[in-house]
Amino acid sequence: MSWKQWTSGEVLGIAFMAAAVVAQEAPRTASSSPVVLTLKHSIELALQNSQDIQLAKIQARVADNTANLTKSEFRPNLYVGSGAGYTYGIPSTPGGQAPSVFNVTYSQQLLNEPLRGLEKEQAEQSRAQRVLLDQARGMVMARVASAYLELVKVRHSLELLRKEKDSAEKILQVTQERQGEGFELPVEVTKAQLTRAQVVQRILQLEGRQDELEVFLRSQLGLEAEQTIEVTAEDLPGSAEQEGANLIAMASQSSPSLLLAESDVKGKELRLVGEKRGNWPTVQLVSLYQVLAKFNNYTQFLNNPNNFRYNNLNAGVNIQMPVFSSKTRANIALAEANLDVAKLNLANKRTQVSADVRQKSRKVQQADAAKEVARLELQLAQQNVSVLQSQFGEGKTNLREVERARLDENEKWMAYLDANFMRQQAQLELLRTAGQLDRVLE
Repeated sequence: MSWKQWTSGEVLGIAFMAAAVVAQEAPRTASSSPVVLTLKHSIELALQNSQDIQLAKIQARVADNTANLTKSEFRPNLYVGSGAGYTYGIPSTPGGQAPSVFNVTYSQQLLNEPLRGLEKEQAEQSRAQRVLLDQARGMVMARVASAYLELVKVRHSLELLRKEKDSAEKILQVTQERQGEGFELPVEVTKAQLTRAQVVQRILQLEGRQDELEVFLRSQLGLEAEQTIEVTAEDLPGSAEQEGANLIAMASQSSPSLLLAESDVKGKELRLVGEKRGNWPTVQLVSLYQVLAKFNNYTQFLNNPNNFRYNNLNAGVNIQMPVFSSKTRANIALAEANLDVAKLNLANKRTQVSADVRQKSRKVQQADAAKEVARLELQLAQQNVSVLQSQFGEGKTNLREVERARLDENEKWMAYLDANFMRQQAQLELLRTAGQLDRVLE
C-alpha cells in the first residue's frame, strides 16, 4: 500500500471544505433542535407573530387616518401654487380666481357642525377598531390555547394506544395459541385481530391529527417548518374559573361585541347632534395672496392702469347662513334612522351576550360533571387491573384477562383525556365570550 504525501496547500483546502460542510450542517442541526413550549409561552409567541393581529393593527391605523382626514378641515391648511396662463379678454381661470404667477391659499373651518359631527363619529369608529384589535387578539389566543391543549391530549392518547396495541398483540398471540390447541374457536382469533386493527387505525388517525396541530402551531408561533415541538401537560389557570353571575357582569364591561355595539350607538348619537346643528351658520377662515403679471392684460381692464399691483392679498371670514336646506333635513332623518338601528342592535347584543354566557357556563358545569364521571370510571378500571394482576399472580386468572383489563383501562384513560379537553374547550369559549381570555396568561 502506498501513502500519498499531502502538501500544506492540500491540507488547508481539505480543512476549508470540512469547515464549509460543518457550516452547512450547523443551521440544519439548530433548526431541528426541539423547542419546549408552555401554554403561556405559546400564546405570547402567537400574539407576537399572528398575521391576524397585524391585519387588525393596520385596520386600526386606517381608521385613525380616516378620522384625522376629516379633523384636518378644522386645522390650518396652506397651499402654494400657480395659475399662470394665456388670457384673452377679462383675466380669469376655470376656478374663478384671477390668473397669477404665484399664489398662497389658506383655509380653516371654524364652525361647521355637520362636519364636526362626522369627525366625532369617525373618531369613535377609530376607537372601535381598538376593540376589534382586542377581539382578534382573543381569537388568536383561543385558537392557539385550544391547539396546544389538544396536542397535549393527542400525544398522551398516542402513548396509551401504543400500550393498547401491545396488549392487543398479546391477546391475539394467546388466542392463536389456544386455537392451535383446540381451546378457542376461529371467531375468537378474528375478534382479537379486529381489536388490534382498530387500535392501529386509531393510532394512524391520531398521528395525522398530531401533524396537523404541529403545523398549525408552527405557523401561528413563527417557528421553522420542521422544528420539533415539545409540550407539557397543564390545565388552565385556576383564576379562569368564575361563577356565571360574575362573568355576566364582566361581560357587560368587557365583551367585544357589546363594546362595539355601544361604540356604534355613541358614534351615531354624535353624528345626529352634528346634523341637527346643520341650520347653524358655517364659518371658515380664508385668505389668498397672489402675485400677478401684466402679460395677462390686467391694465387694459382697469380705469386707472397706474393702480395695478403685482402683489395682492385677500383675507377674511367666509360665513354662510342656511335659510332653507332640504339636504339638512334629509341628513337628520338618515342620522336618526341609523341611530335607531344601532340602539336596537345594542339591545339585542346585551341579551345575546347574557344568554351566551349563561349557556357556556352551563356547558362548563356539564363538562366538569363528565370529567368526574370519566375520572371515576378510570379509577374503577385501574382497581380492576390491580385485582386481576393479583389473581394472575395466584394463578386464578390468565394473561388474556389481564391484558383485556389493561385495554379497558387505556380506553378509560382516553375517555378521561377527552372529557378533560372538552372541559378546557368550554372554559376557553366562556372566557372569550365574556372578554376575560387574558386570565389564561395570569
